[in-house]
Amino acid sequence: MRRLATRIALAGIVAGVLAGCGATKTVTVTQSVTRFVTTTTSTPAPATAAVCSGADLGGSFSEVSGSAAAGSITYTLTLTNTSSAACHVSGIPQLQLLDAQDGAVPTTVSAAQPGQATAAKIVLQPGASAKADARFSPDVPGPGEPQIQPSPGEPQVCEPTAHQLQVMVGGRSVTVPVSPPTPVCEHGALRMSLLAAA
Repeated sequence: MRRLATRIALAGIVAGVLAGCGATKTVTVTQSVTRFVTTTTSTPAPATAAVCSGADLGGSFSEVSGSAAAGSITYTLTLTNTSSAACHVSGIPQLQLLDAQDGAVPTTVSAAQPGQATAAKIVLQPGASAKADARFSPDVPGPGEPQIQPSPGEPQVCEPTAHQLQVMVGGRSVTVPVSPPTPVCEHGALRMSLLAAA
């Protein structure tokens, strides 16, 4: 009887221990979630560049080296944006040749290739340039054009020597030097290409 009681007691202790250990186990799981967020930033479109004014520009009208042939020569008109903002030029500007005293001399401007090209808008950032070529005769008079002698001892020329070129752009003018100064025959006939980015 004592042994049976002891076995029953031991069985109760073992059952108690097993119950204390428990058949249920709690597990804590930690998860990291990475979330990607896409944001869209809109950049405002740049404002349209205004038409350049003569006040925005500087430049030159210079002989193209080696261009003289068959009684004519090429000079390049260069216009540079000297302002702090972008502006644009297009086509062929209005031109007026000037003598050494800023007096107007005969000037006739025409397109070098009429109807063969479309004038493009050339946007000039500050410091950028556009250019156009002018072909003309410095010493061959046109039909009926008289020869003149600027002063005694000097050779006869077809027109007074141009020292400067006045360029009208955007309602205002800029005057650029003619380098070297030259007569422009055929009553100042300048056959111009369209302005293009330099």
